[in-house]
Amino acid sequence: MTVRNIALLLAYDGSAYHGWQVQKNAVSVCGTLQRAIGKATGRPVTLHGCGRTDAGVHAQYYVANFCTGSAIPVDRLPYALNSHLPPDIAVRTAAEVPSGFHAIGSCLRKEYTYRVYPTRRRDPFYHNRAYFWPYAIDLDAVRAAAAFFVGTHDFNALAGAAGNTKTTVRTVHYCEMEEKSPLVQIRVCANGFLYNMVRSMVGTLLYVGMGKLAADDLPRILISRDRTLAGPTAPPEGLYMTGVWYPNLLFGVDF
Repeated sequence: MTVRNIALLLAYDGSAYHGWQVQKNAVSVCGTLQRAIGKATGRPVTLHGCGRTDAGVHAQYYVANFCTGSAIPVDRLPYALNSHLPPDIAVRTAAEVPSGFHAIGSCLRKEYTYRVYPTRRRDPFYHNRAYFWPYAIDLDAVRAAAAFFVGTHDFNALAGAAGNTKTTVRTVHYCEMEEKSPLVQIRVCANGFLYNMVRSMVGTLLYVGMGKLAADDLPRILISRDRTLAGPTAPPEGLYMTGVWYPNLLFGVDF
């Protein structure tokens, strides 16, 4: 039996799930996918994801891989798997990859996008899709503040207490804000992220946008390594994984 290493490109709405990671007493994205793969291939598998998205967090571009002896053609796998998946998880495409490929171990950098709905009037169609923010945002101040996150820094001041990592130093390649009416989007790309790091960055930027912090406070906050000096942790519903980069061509895109 030939064992193949299969990479999947996924998209999912995380509203109904307790994050990516398999949990004993909660429904997870990974657990749901593993069951679907087991049904389609006839054998249980272990699925490796490119990151541990939290409860309520979404993904438009998420990569996972698993090893299988199934002979299902790779171009037919998405159809086979999607027939066993709920409508809020979709396999967009699949590819056979080298045996050494690992969705998180081979990953060079990732991008998250946080969507804010800045208005005084709620819209039910953005419920669980964007962060309802009923305050004015000084967009120029937010852009100035976001620039301080770019580069290699110790991000301990923006790490959640539940984090467990050898180092809190990360390299942020870009942190950009754009208006896509009616939303404001903050895109962050880094070589890795600490627990709740992006959501803490967004909460801090929103505090700058409403005048509770100044843009030039950010270098001092980063140097302090003190989480209490930064802004709050933004809620999960506005956060999406939107990009993953690898050393070689994957899914037709040179990441």
